Amino acid sequence: MAIATIPAGSDQRIVLPDRTWEQFKLIQKGFEDSPGVRLFYFDGTIEILMPGREHEVFKSIIALLLSIYFEENEIEFEPTGSMTQEQEGVASAQADESYCIGSSKPTPDLSIEVVVTSGGPNKLRRYQVLGVPEVWFWQDGAFALYRLCEGEYEQVAQSQIPELASLNFELLTRCVLIGETSRLEAMREFRKGCRGAQENT
Repeated sequence: MAIATIPAGSDQRIVLPDRTWEQFKLIQKGFEDSPGVRLFYFDGTIEILMPGREHEVFKSIIALLLSIYFEENEIEFEPTGSMTQEQEGVASAQADESYCIGSSKPTPDLSIEVVVTSGGPNKLRRYQVLGVPEVWFWQDGAFALYRLCEGEYEQVAQSQIPELASLNFELLTRCVLIGETSRLEAMREFRKGCRGAQENT
């Protein structure tokens, strides 16, 4: 079932309802040699996502800028990328980017998904089952942040992760959009903004 090529343009998304966990594991095994493909399972539904160019560009720019933020603020982190997060028999997800902040943990502190087509916040239930403390969605040129509180996600304006409390999302959003045309300009602008924030504290 391996896919030879990933489309360069738009995302390709296949949704298979009424499937068992065992069927999901068979499909997952079939995609072992297709590292760019993301697989999800929750509530009997399998989702297969083959990211296009726009998807991969934005997720890479976000990761690039966050690495600058961590460096400038001397924050230790473990980038866990799109590693598979699973609760056996219940849910499985592969975020575009994920991070453990400070130290390595079984469950990342943060998962990030780029949504090019649809379904951002609708994907929260699987992360709720997996117990991911914070989930960010990038969709339509903006971030939407969700924090797990007493078993439910609530939308927040600012990250509740202590190490990310000073992250300026207006600056981050602007630089992600700049990065669509110039990665170097986005990096320079974001680094300048991070250093300016430090000088003002």
